[in-house]
Amino acid sequence: MAWTDERIAQLKAGWEGGMTASQIAELLGEGVSRNAVIGKAHRLGLESRPSPVKGGEEPAAEAAPATPAAVAAPAAAPLAPPPAIARPAAPPVVKKPARNGKAAKTTLLDLSEKVCKWPLGHPGDADFHFCGKPSQAGFPYCTEHCLVAYQAQLPRRDRDRRPPPQMPGMPRR
Repeated sequence: MAWTDERIAQLKAGWEGGMTASQIAELLGEGVSRNAVIGKAHRLGLESRPSPVKGGEEPAAEAAPATPAAVAAPAAAPLAPPPAIARPAAPPVVKKPARNGKAAKTTLLDLSEKVCKWPLGHPGDADFHFCGKPSQAGFPYCTEHCLVAYQAQLPRRDRDRRPPPQMPGMPRR
């Protein structure tokens, strides 16, 4: 599709007339997409219009001229503090006894963004579960499992250049 002078004139007229890019693309006919219209309008330097999705931004209200601050009246004699309200004593904090045995296993249904998602065991086993310790912010795993999952690579020049050893019974590459 070539942009002829006639098509450019139609684009400018539609743009200035307030038509949408999709409407202008339909007007220009086959081979012209909405994105092509937007790109050409941008390259021609046509004035951009506010997005109907974002809505127009309200211009900031002009600042009112500053008024001189009122002079504070001299403070009166301080009043006596209000009487303290008697509140009942807070109930004593009861500490829960430590759990004996293993902690509850975290299942797939228990996972959230706040717990470690490191799988423990084989998914086919009955005792398969996830770590469940508090996860590091921005990571799916706890500190211990982040150290396993995210290991820095050596720079290319420091890596071993030899190919891995050939496994017996495996075809050569």
